[in-house]
Amino acid sequence: MLENPIKSDSLLGLSNIIWAYVFLALSLVLVISKGVLPEGIHRPPSFLVFPFADWINAFFVFIRDDLGLIHVSRAVSSGVEWLLDVTANLLYGKHRWPRIGPIPWSAIAATAFIIGYGLGGIRLSLISGGTFVWIALMGQWKWAMETLSVIIVATPIAVLIGLIFGTFAWRSRAFERILNPILNLAQTMPHFAYMIPVVVFIGVGPKAGAIVTVIFAVPPMIRMTLLGLRSVSPEVIEGGKMSGSSGWQLLRFVRIPTARTEILIGVNQVIMQCLAMVVLASFIGMPGLGQKLLQLLQSLKIGKSVEIGISIVLIAITLDRCTQAWAKREPVHFPKGSSILVRNKFLFVWLVLFVLFVILGQFIPILDQVKRNQAFSISAPIEVGVDWLVITLDPITQWIRWFLITWVLIPLRNFYLWVPFTAILALLACFGFKIGGLRSALICTTFFTLIAMTGWWDRTMITVYTVTVAVIIAAIIGFPLGMFASFGERSSKTVLLICDTLQTFPSFIYLIPVVMLFGVNDVAVIGAVVLFAAVPLIRYTIEGLRNVDPQIIEASQMSGANKFQTLFKARLPLAIPTIMVGVNQSVMFSLFMVIIAAFIGTQDLGQEMQRALSFTDVGKGLVLGIIVSFIGLMVDHLIMTWSYSRKQILGIQ
Repeated sequence: MLENPIKSDSLLGLSNIIWAYVFLALSLVLVISKGVLPEGIHRPPSFLVFPFADWINAFFVFIRDDLGLIHVSRAVSSGVEWLLDVTANLLYGKHRWPRIGPIPWSAIAATAFIIGYGLGGIRLSLISGGTFVWIALMGQWKWAMETLSVIIVATPIAVLIGLIFGTFAWRSRAFERILNPILNLAQTMPHFAYMIPVVVFIGVGPKAGAIVTVIFAVPPMIRMTLLGLRSVSPEVIEGGKMSGSSGWQLLRFVRIPTARTEILIGVNQVIMQCLAMVVLASFIGMPGLGQKLLQLLQSLKIGKSVEIGISIVLIAITLDRCTQAWAKREPVHFPKGSSILVRNKFLFVWLVLFVLFVILGQFIPILDQVKRNQAFSISAPIEVGVDWLVITLDPITQWIRWFLITWVLIPLRNFYLWVPFTAILALLACFGFKIGGLRSALICTTFFTLIAMTGWWDRTMITVYTVTVAVIIAAIIGFPLGMFASFGERSSKTVLLICDTLQTFPSFIYLIPVVMLFGVNDVAVIGAVVLFAAVPLIRYTIEGLRNVDPQIIEASQMSGANKFQTLFKARLPLAIPTIMVGVNQSVMFSLFMVIIAAFIGTQDLGQEMQRALSFTDVGKGLVLGIIVSFIGLMVDHLIMTWSYSRKQILGIQ
């Protein structure tokens, strides 16, 4: 007799709930009886801790010295350095081949104007061209060009590698299965974890910054290439085959052009990842705006920091808007027989303007280079404004610091450190059984058991407590703001535009306002993480509420429900799965920001990762990075599993 599948699923669900309560009870028992249990129950015993860092270091020494990988890495870095010399010479006049630079700033600004106009019209033209005018007039040209010279080299390399690996993953399911866990781990690894192996093999400086930028930026390109090739319609492929195309011709002339939008979105993500990493690569000697911002923040020169921060933000917005416009822009087809001038009008206009400004730069020095004594500065009024703001808000910020440190941060940190690690494992098993059954319970407990085995349990708990506090505060801010913004079409678009803009900012930028208000302490760290983590919460709350089926909203209104009743009884329950995606991203952003914010003082994994970077300890750095990845992957698994099951219940999957 066949078993009833509905009854079987019900029994399985009941079993999972029972096991969830069993592990919850076990967790409570372990907490209550902490004083009478042996020490090995409280903290991972020594026999459970393995020297993973030493093993990794030994492996790296083997592949570097015994296998001779150091010679390969030096050859690669020499090639990258040659490319960097070319772009550096053209952009800011590094005296090496081809010795024809630097290009006048006015010619580069004109190039940005034309690119912006060609891709998005006059508004984008003003943003892109105006960005370079601002950078030149503020006397930041050399620093900005040092940053862009690396992005110009790193982006094409990362795009090419991503296209190749994405295509191989599309052609081979076996290769995709091997690649997926690597990509999952790579996309949840903090920035610093990428830097340490590169420093060991390459050293420090621009070439190390470029290589670590390429490595960091490749995963999203692979994902988007795979997604684009998978989404090509079978009818399009059939048409290509019927026209007699070979396999290579199908890929080159049919699949890739059809997947153009997804691939260009991947290029957008690569560029933004490159900018984020280039700014942070200042920690390994990468010159440019990031290094200058790091120095100014260390000196607490807020006015100059804001100037540099504005330039980084403008570059981020320009790169993001231009690449998004490129992805959305449909290819233009000209009638047969159109002249070369008509088909390439923007190219000809650019060429004329470029040559004009290069010539003018030879006769009008300020169009060639704005010297430091000719540059403008807004740092003095910013310093005055910041001093006034800090003094005015000092009673409030002092109270916030006192309240958070005394009543929230210290007690919560001590509690996280006090709870036995076995109780936390049992609690995670409880969550796993409740959300996804045995598989989820095993995933959660395995991740945190491996973390316990690294010997970094206490630092992990401090990181988790910081992320917990930050995400809760971000949710208190983000959810209501997203809900109220979702009531109107105009307010939704405005807030989403602000969120899109904020998401283009490199994470380093979020340190400026919190250091300005709170100084260098744990509260500033929490503030930076909250600012960074609130953006996806607001964004996905709006999108989730706005994308609810209009017929459901209309039915709710016809039954007499007012605006708030419709929100809480109809729209919010259906939007919860989408909102939880925002929570997931918020946790990921928080983990990344906590590691970066260790620069302004914490005692968590980020601080240890920066020490590992200082001593080029590859094993320690990778172990700490993998710990952060495990936390992120566990949260991602729980939230996405719950979201999927919720969609099935609601019938929207």
